[in-house]
Amino acid sequence: MGVVIQMRIPSKNDKPGASPLKQSCQENLLPAPMILPTVHELDLFKCFQPILIHIQMLWELMLLGEPIVVMAPSPTVSSETILALTSSISPLKYCCDYRPYFTIHDSEFKEYTTRTQAPPNVVLGVTNPFFIKTFQYWPHIIRIGDLKMSGDLPKQVKVKKHTKLKTLDTKPGVYTAYKTFLHKDKTLSKRLLKGIQRKRPSEVQSAILRRHLLELTQSFIIPLERYLVSLMPLQRAVTPWKNPPQIRPFSQDEFMRTLEHSGPQLTSVLKGDWIGLYSRFFRSPNFDGWYRQRHKEMTQKLECLHLEIICEADLLAWIKDKSEVEIVDLVLKLREKLVKAHHQQLPVREEVLQKLELYIETIISSLPEDLQVVLHRH
Repeated sequence: MGVVIQMRIPSKNDKPGASPLKQSCQENLLPAPMILPTVHELDLFKCFQPILIHIQMLWELMLLGEPIVVMAPSPTVSSETILALTSSISPLKYCCDYRPYFTIHDSEFKEYTTRTQAPPNVVLGVTNPFFIKTFQYWPHIIRIGDLKMSGDLPKQVKVKKHTKLKTLDTKPGVYTAYKTFLHKDKTLSKRLLKGIQRKRPSEVQSAILRRHLLELTQSFIIPLERYLVSLMPLQRAVTPWKNPPQIRPFSQDEFMRTLEHSGPQLTSVLKGDWIGLYSRFFRSPNFDGWYRQRHKEMTQKLECLHLEIICEADLLAWIKDKSEVEIVDLVLKLREKLVKAHHQQLPVREEVLQKLELYIETIISSLPEDLQVVLHRH
């Protein structure tokens, strides 16, 4: 009779790359669901074909949130290249602005083309030849020609100086003065070239490329995550009678000192100036976005832990020798925590919240009737 498709649109609370099944366990899912991580899976290999030998440099530029202009022969190539670039640092979220297809009619046209200030942290995809001259002063420009599929690796565009980007018949190339922090990994391009010669499917080539970029990003992020965990207070420092302790502030110098024994060299064979790359990353919007999100998650984890410890404590025994003012203050604080847990959608077990509500009602019932009326009213 037909096909019934049940789908779930991710919310703002979902983490990129997380399994939708874990986040929708209470939803009525059809049997044996097929998980699609994205509606449109980009063909990374096709998108990066002309610039494959520069993939590591482009990864660094995206990681650092550098201003980039992609000049392409068509809106399709422009859009797909921009989306491929922003996804190259996954699972790290790209926190800068990006425009897959930017035109002279966009409202930010004057802002992005002015020479009175430095280019913003944005990645633009354009097709209009007019932009060749307009954007010639941007620090990183990728010009892509018409894509031609063949039995060999497409001719790779070269890194060129900005002085050559002045005429309308500019040849394809990566125009930048950027020097990479990490040494180039030649094994990837050799592996992909062998795949072309053996007529390996594009999907497989893309999977190889995506895995390489994923492992590169993870090698960079793991030391940051490991250090961040060390900033969390110990569980024994969380008590039911005090507010949860604060997370220690992120110290760049302290983090740098951890790299000697627990740096990217543990998971990556790439050599180079990792410390220099981290130093630049700390000044980028991507670090700011990553740190804010992780700090928020850690704070929520502390709040959840505090709620659980409160529920395990003997609150009724605690209030026996307390004044009415102290007991009312406790009720108000517990209510505030409940409201916060619901409002922020904290990942706390439902039975914990129910137990806390029961505690509040029991404590209120121990107070004089006039106070009970006041507390139930507010």
